[in-house]
Amino acid sequence: QVHLVESGGGLVQAGGSLRLSCAASGRTINIAYMGWFRHAPGKEREFVAALSTSIGAAYYADSVKGRFTISRDTPKNTVYLQMNSLKAEDTAVYYCAARRRNSGDYYEDYDYWGQGTQVTVSS
Repeated sequence: QVHLVESGGGLVQAGGSLRLSCAASGRTINIAYMGWFRHAPGKEREFVAALSTSIGAAYYADSVKGRFTISRDTPKNTVYLQMNSLKAEDTAVYYCAARRRNSGDYYEDYDYWGQGTQVTVSS
């Protein structure tokens, strides 16, 4: 079992920045991917970014590419999402997720989820 706890959400003006953190605990040695997803009101949950724990490769949704950066602090078992140049359309609840399976598309089939943290961008 893996337990994920997000933090760092809040209210920010458009153009501003926030950094989300995701602290992982439990059997993290089996995790192949760490990811961030978001869910805005009236929309389906969408993939934001993912990080391969084995090779360190990062993947991004087109909507955040060039503005968001996913990274990790391995000794701390923490993954971050640095969000710059925020837009009103980035407003959503952001979820951290972890996946055991190493094969397949990086944006699906996540096994563990955090409780989410609200990000609100005012225009």
